[in-house]
Amino acid sequence: MARVLLAARLWRSALALTILLAAPQWSVVMAAEYPSRVVSLVVAFPAGGGVDTVGRAIAQKLSDALGQQVIVVNRPGAGSVIGTRDVARAQPDGYTLLLLVTGAALPADPGYDLERDFAPIGLIASVPIVIMSNPALPAKSLAEVIALARRDGEKLTVGTPPAPTLNYFGAEQFKAMTGTRITIVTYKGTGPLTNDLVGGHVMLAFNTLPPAIGNIQSGTLRAIAVGSPSRMAAIPDVPTIAESGLPGLEIVQYYGLVAPAGTPQPIIERLSRELRRIVSSEDMKQRLLDAGGDPVVSTPAEYMQNIHREEGKWRAVIKKLGLVNY
Repeated sequence: MARVLLAARLWRSALALTILLAAPQWSVVMAAEYPSRVVSLVVAFPAGGGVDTVGRAIAQKLSDALGQQVIVVNRPGAGSVIGTRDVARAQPDGYTLLLLVTGAALPADPGYDLERDFAPIGLIASVPIVIMSNPALPAKSLAEVIALARRDGEKLTVGTPPAPTLNYFGAEQFKAMTGTRITIVTYKGTGPLTNDLVGGHVMLAFNTLPPAIGNIQSGTLRAIAVGSPSRMAAIPDVPTIAESGLPGLEIVQYYGLVAPAGTPQPIIERLSRELRRIVSSEDMKQRLLDAGGDPVVSTPAEYMQNIHREEGKWRAVIKKLGLVNY
């Protein structure tokens, strides 16, 4: 009996060792065959918004690079929590990716941990928040907006996507820094927000540029100030928030590509290599600049450092503002 038990233990140990030794080889085989079917790129925001615009541009270029279709799947809800959580729970096989936006880690209990549950692939762009208005708003500069907000208080409506977007937290920080009581109205995404801003249903917005740049150029919206450290190439005549007299309010989102944790490293390296080539191309650089973003090329390790730094920065802002549930 003892010999049978010993033999069984030895067999199980040998099997475990075989599986362990085969795992790296299997991941290499997977990477060599990858992709053999359609890849889903999840955008955790509605179609037509700024994140969606960038996601579709990246999906098109990745399709060409990988020789397999990459399709955008919009999964909006709860800010970006629902789509982000879905990807965290997806099979780590390289066939479900996420266009991640700064702020996804800020809810108190989203059901995932960005640094534990995701494998970074690389950054795509930095995208500043732009304070913009309906032209009927009787304020053309940030100083005039602040004066109007102090005078009208809750009567002044400001549109943003919901928390945990930096648009929303930027608006809350604006309220705190200016001592105003503006009313924040949240939208599912920047597409619906832009439509309501053009229609005059809200008069002011903390928005991204991609869904609104055509309206700004045509005069149906007015850009007042940008949340980046320097002016944006797409709208060079619009001053920064700091230039406009409110230093310390810097609101910049970072867009990047991640996969579920456990995705084979050769697949991550392949995707990272292709993404760096895509973002470095003159065509994509121009598309991102035209859409109001600055191209950012990074390695997976550099992107993880960015996630750690930026999410930590905004957690500190939320704590200082005393916002509940975040």
